[in-house]
Amino acid sequence: MALCRFHFLKTPHPSAVNISRLPRFASSFSRSLSTWRRSSTSRRLCTLRSDQPLQVSSIGDCSSFSIVDGLLDYLNESWTQFHATAEAKRQLIAAGFQLLNECDDWNLQPGGRYFFTRNMSCLIAFAVGEKYSTGNGFHVVAAHTDSPCLKLKPRTSSSKSGYLMVNVQTYGAGLWHTWFDRDLSVAGRVILKSCDGSFIHKLVKVKRPILRVPTLAIHLDRSVNTDGFKPNLESHLVPVLAMKFMEKCIDRSATSCSSKSAHDPLLLKILSEELGCTKNEIVGIELNVCDTQPSCLGGGKNEFIFSGRLDNLASSYCALRSLVDSCQSPSDLADETSIRMVALFDNEEVGSNSLQGAGAPTMFQAMKRIVGCLASDYLGACAFERTIRSSFLVSADMAHGVHPNFLDKYEESHRPELQKGLVIKYNSNQRYATSAVTAFLFKELAEINKIPVQEFVVRNDMGCGSTIGPILASGVGIRTVDCGIPQLSMHSVREICGKDDVDIAYRHFMAFFRAFSSIDKKLSVDF
Repeated sequence: MALCRFHFLKTPHPSAVNISRLPRFASSFSRSLSTWRRSSTSRRLCTLRSDQPLQVSSIGDCSSFSIVDGLLDYLNESWTQFHATAEAKRQLIAAGFQLLNECDDWNLQPGGRYFFTRNMSCLIAFAVGEKYSTGNGFHVVAAHTDSPCLKLKPRTSSSKSGYLMVNVQTYGAGLWHTWFDRDLSVAGRVILKSCDGSFIHKLVKVKRPILRVPTLAIHLDRSVNTDGFKPNLESHLVPVLAMKFMEKCIDRSATSCSSKSAHDPLLLKILSEELGCTKNEIVGIELNVCDTQPSCLGGGKNEFIFSGRLDNLASSYCALRSLVDSCQSPSDLADETSIRMVALFDNEEVGSNSLQGAGAPTMFQAMKRIVGCLASDYLGACAFERTIRSSFLVSADMAHGVHPNFLDKYEESHRPELQKGLVIKYNSNQRYATSAVTAFLFKELAEINKIPVQEFVVRNDMGCGSTIGPILASGVGIRTVDCGIPQLSMHSVREICGKDDVDIAYRHFMAFFRAFSSIDKKLSVDF
């Protein structure tokens, strides 16, 4: 059980104080810190916003409220899927949600708000309506915490021609040429061995740039601009850590044999200094290579968000924030007959087939367990099946906004624009889980609440990506709609989306949590 202990590190941004020492406010997350955070122009390029708490008496009240500052803070905190989950955990606890352990018995009550994490990279949070009864459904927004990146190999130590290198492997389908000539660092988790022989799980983030993948000079590759940049991902995508002659400055005698053979002492020294431990205490690492440039607003009118990992942390944050803000006070759940849920999964970018991915039965096991805990009398054999039939899932994953320089890559009648709202995704080959029924219900929410919405299908002569939507929809047969915030540069080290679309997505998810029950009962399909 020692490995289950979690110690979250909050190290200061180079241009900021340690935010872990500042007060947290449950109802507005980090909005109270927005003025302080915007004092650094390297972190934020925008005007000040109101610091008043969100009034949630009706859906329309959200139209002038913005969560963009909170998203930027979340992105800058969440360099890895582990940090994204840990920050979501912190915000949920601050908002009054109760942390559950999958290994313990659960005592759930109507009106209660709960969550649990798995592998510190997957999170399930839910709020139980006061009027919930057995057989009523779950209303779920699901997203994922991972993004394409470079990950350190189990044995990272390497040297070539006087350089200390770090061996990496590609994770997901990234635009790997965008990782060249960037100021990079590492973040993730480590396992430390304590003096008493127990083990501690910690997160780590080295905020200063320590790595670089340099491109070859054009003088040595004259055809790169005509033939294209085609790096070999095994031999050309290896970051430089330092010059090898610097290793004489590192005390190798204090490094354990196993760590010494797997990782260069300089890398272990950097990690140990960040963690406040000795190199010998580090017995396991799982690290991502991360771009150190902060997320920020950009564009002539500050209308864009420039950031890494928008796919899919933008969706994750909108889902998380809408759940919390839709049940800030007990009255928010007083008339709710269903259960509101957010599910954030890991490993979507590589197929979701993992313990912490959407391919695992995590969410459905939790649903079944929740139904059983809340049953006031004998639980019939088909109670869970009835619940699933009444449930609805919004699969939220970033969408392709139309690129002005590549219009021919888009189906001419389905070209989503930035700043025009969420995009509902369709695919007749079931790469997306949207059906006419689920699309109608989701669009009806938008129409009633005057929220813009768009539609997307891929060209017939092009392949189509997929999401966790079909995986979850086919898992137990839950009604699902696939949607996403439109963006450009998807899977680049640096992506772009519209600032207004973040707030529109938030409003749409808020409407889903608050009003879907009343809309759903008006449509009959199978009876």
